[in-house]
Order: sequence, then structure tokens, then C-alpha cells
Amino acid sequence: MSSSELAPAAPWIEHRDDLAAWLAPVKAGDIVGLDTEFMRRNTFYPQLALLQLAHDGRYALIDPLAVPLGEVLRPVFAEQPVTTVMHSAGEDLEAMAPFLPDGPHTLFDTQIAAAFVGMGLGISYRALVAELVGAELDKGETRSDWLQRPLTESQKLYATLDVVHLHPVHAILTERLEERGRGAWHAEDCARMKRRASQREGDPQPQRGFKPAADWPRERQALLRRILRWRETTARALDKPRSWLLEDQHALDLAGKLPADLGKLEEVTRGTRALRAPQREELFALLHRPVEVADIEATAAIVGHPAGDAKRAINEMRSAVDTLASHLDLPPGLLCSRRTMEEYVMTGGEWPEALEGWRKEVLHDRLAALLPG
Repeated sequence: MSSSELAPAAPWIEHRDDLAAWLAPVKAGDIVGLDTEFMRRNTFYPQLALLQLAHDGRYALIDPLAVPLGEVLRPVFAEQPVTTVMHSAGEDLEAMAPFLPDGPHTLFDTQIAAAFVGMGLGISYRALVAELVGAELDKGETRSDWLQRPLTESQKLYATLDVVHLHPVHAILTERLEERGRGAWHAEDCARMKRRASQREGDPQPQRGFKPAADWPRERQALLRRILRWRETTARALDKPRSWLLEDQHALDLAGKLPADLGKLEEVTRGTRALRAPQREELFALLHRPVEVADIEATAAIVGHPAGDAKRAINEMRSAVDTLASHLDLPPGLLCSRRTMEEYVMTGGEWPEALEGWRKEVLHDRLAALLPG
């Protein structure tokens, strides 16, 4: 029997008092299932279109376009020790940031938990429910327009089913985490996800992702960082996609060769949809502001593609990680990604932030011993 035949009713809530009444029974120590539907169209931030909740056998669909969520959600989810169960919560947390800026008090991410109990990295919610609960979820509304009103009955059913199984899935995964002694590691990774989603200013060193600029002089790398941070700040302020201001190639072109005047800047960036005259003037001034010593010192060097001893060290580290991951029955990618190994080696052994916490305990000595030189 498909889960659609077993789906319980979920009231449609579009008034603050109704939401407050539904949440009233939720107390400290309770477990609440939560999911969202959001749209990414022409904005920087995801547009929250629907909030689905599950608690103690009750379900609800909340219209965030009508209900002022923050004043109702924060006391329940952020200010008391409630465990919020979600699946692959990163983008959902981002969509809820205007209402829960620091995320829920305690997050239990079922996708992360599944990885810790031997179910693979990045398992879908549909596959997880099928494996643990034996229910088949319909994918028919995956690409629906969730901002339309009213939602169809099919959309409402799909949305309700996304939270119906969170409680049994949570119970099974919690038991398996305890059996393996991985509860603390899982909690740490969930807390890390919350911190990442709550960042308000983006990556402070965005230039590190631009390997073509690895051989540039440090002054040019600092200018590239300045451009990318300006793009991030402006995109957030305008609530427009980054690429609507500057494509990555635009940023590289501008840092590599300064436009002589505003006309040349307009020529280089032609086709961008949000770079209007005020932003173009601001960017032009920023490009021609001298790069100071302090700018260079604040810019992390861009690491290039590894070669020679560095490449050999990374390959040895990858082998060591694979061996340890097999011993711990964890996906190697959960333990340490190749990109993180490259960062570690190419920065001369500066321990990556991504490997802090429990990963440092199990990896540091192994990887440090393999550093070249």
C-alpha cells in the first residue's frame, strides 16, 4: 500500500492564532518533524512557500505568505530544547533564516544520521522512507509551483507525506546511532550545519574557489576577493542571484584587467541583469581603490592544482581516509573530502576548519604524518 493511501489530514493554517494554538502542546523535550517547500526564481534568498509540521500524531500545513512566522516559531523551536527532525536541512534552514535566524534549538538531520549508520552519503528522503518504513512516496509534485494559491489537493498531500514519516525514521535512526556510538558525532555535524546556514555574510575567503587565479600575484588575488565579497554583499542586499550582478568569469576578467572607464566596465559586464548604474559606479570605484598591505594580509592564498610531492601526499591521505572509513563503517566523503585534503596539503599543513571536532580526533595524527617534507 502506498503511503498516499494512509496520509492523515493536515489543517491549512493561515492565521497567527491558529498556528499558535497548534503549537501550544509542544513542550521542552518534545520531537517535532519539520519540512519546507521553497522556490528559487529570481532571488538570492530562497522564498519560503510552505511549512509542514508533525508532532505527536498531528500534522499541519502553514502558509508563510500569510502568517508572521517569527514571533510564533522562535519561542517554540529556538528558545526551548525541542528536537526538530528534518531531512537534508541546509536549504530549509536558509529558507527559514528570516524567522529562525540561528536555526532550531536542536537539529536532527535524518540524511546525516543515515550516513553515520551505514546507509550511504546523501540518501534521498524517498529512499530513506522506503528502506526504514516500507512506504513509497510519490514524486509527482517535486517541481510544483509552491507559491501559487490555492495549493492543489495533490500538492497538499505530497507536502503532508514529507513529514508523516519523520518521527518513525527519527526513532529508527536514533536507535542505530546509539548502537554504533555515533550520536555525539551526528549531533556535532547537525550543529555545524546550523552554524553554516546562519552565516549572514557568506564565505569570507571566496577567492579560494578560483583555482585559475592561483598563480596570480597576491595583490590581484586580494582584488579578486574584494570583487567577490562585494558581489556577495550586494546580491544579498538586492536579493538577486550572484550571477545577475557578475558571473564568475566577469570577476576574473575584472581582477585581471581593470576597466579604464565606466563604459569599458559596462562592455565587460554586458548582459548582467542586476548590475544597474548605481551598482556599476560602486563597483568601478571599488576596482580602482588601491590594494593595501592589509588587504593582501587578509586574503588567504588561492591554492592551485597539486603536483609532485603534494599530489603524492594527497593520494596517500585519500588511501588512509578510505581505510579508516572502512574500519569505522562510514562513507569516506563524510570523513574527509578530497578538496579538504588538498586544502590541508596546499596550505602547508594548516588544519582545515571542516575537520575540526570529532574528525580532528580521528584524523589529525594520520594525516599530519603524511604531509610532504
